[in-house]
Amino acid sequence: MRALVTGGAGFIGSHISDALVDAGHAVTVIDDLSRGRRVQVNAGATFVELDITTPELAAAFAEARPDVVFHAAAQIDVRESVRNPLHDAEVNVVGTVNVLRAAIDAGARRVVFASSGGAIYGDTEVIPTPEDHPRRPESPYGTAKLCAEEYGGTFSRQAGLEFVALRYANVYGPRQDPHGEAGVVAIFATRLVHGEPVVINGDGTQTRDYVHVHDVVRANIAAVDGPTGVYNIGTGVETDVNTLYRMLAAASGVSASAEHGPAKPGEQRRSCLDTKSTRERLAWSAVIGFDEGVRSTLEYFRSAG
Repeated sequence: MRALVTGGAGFIGSHISDALVDAGHAVTVIDDLSRGRRVQVNAGATFVELDITTPELAAAFAEARPDVVFHAAAQIDVRESVRNPLHDAEVNVVGTVNVLRAAIDAGARRVVFASSGGAIYGDTEVIPTPEDHPRRPESPYGTAKLCAEEYGGTFSRQAGLEFVALRYANVYGPRQDPHGEAGVVAIFATRLVHGEPVVINGDGTQTRDYVHVHDVVRANIAAVDGPTGVYNIGTGVETDVNTLYRMLAAASGVSASAEHGPAKPGEQRRSCLDTKSTRERLAWSAVIGFDEGVRSTLEYFRSAG
């Protein structure tokens, strides 16, 4: 298989690329390195430094001739989308349309899209939340991801492109960016490792469904030949931020309590995904427990220095 991974120098995309190279596939990585790191690109992949919003993307796709495209490139910060919704839409909507058109023109069979399970649904009446729940995003980021999904459906109907949207819960694990405001596990772990205080936004009772990046990679691989459609990728387990901090602090030998700051706009209170449909249709479920995942992630950031 010829595979192309957008955002393949980033957190999730680099792990997807690793798995594809390890399986013997021909892999092309496209990343503008705005957040990704060149060192994270697998040595067995062909690397193209390129912004997904540019017209040059079509030529890069044509040269790679991918069978399957894993579209992981994105503006990933919910709070940044609140501050700058135009930039968020440019990357997450216009950029996705550009990827879809380039994939069709290059003869790709399928696009596997990194969507968002929390941000698309918003605050919900049903926890864990199934795929058919009404979608009421609370942030421009969630709205853009939902819009991108709809474009995927449109291009599927118009051009026959197979389209799979994986609605991720809160992904964590090695290589997650600890800088900025996205990735609370990475942020907390890094600060604890360096003996720095940790600040929790709001009262810390907001919940998330934390899924390890290695489980997310398995979902992407399962989506290569599985039925098309929309799938929740999570654990179905809620964990509040206060509990997350206590787990990380205990694992790192820190006894100090976290500080609390003001709550952030656009942040939902609860998020947890129902993965019954994913288990039945995609034959996938998360296998890495949160305790195990937190410890291994902390060890990664400790060794990273």
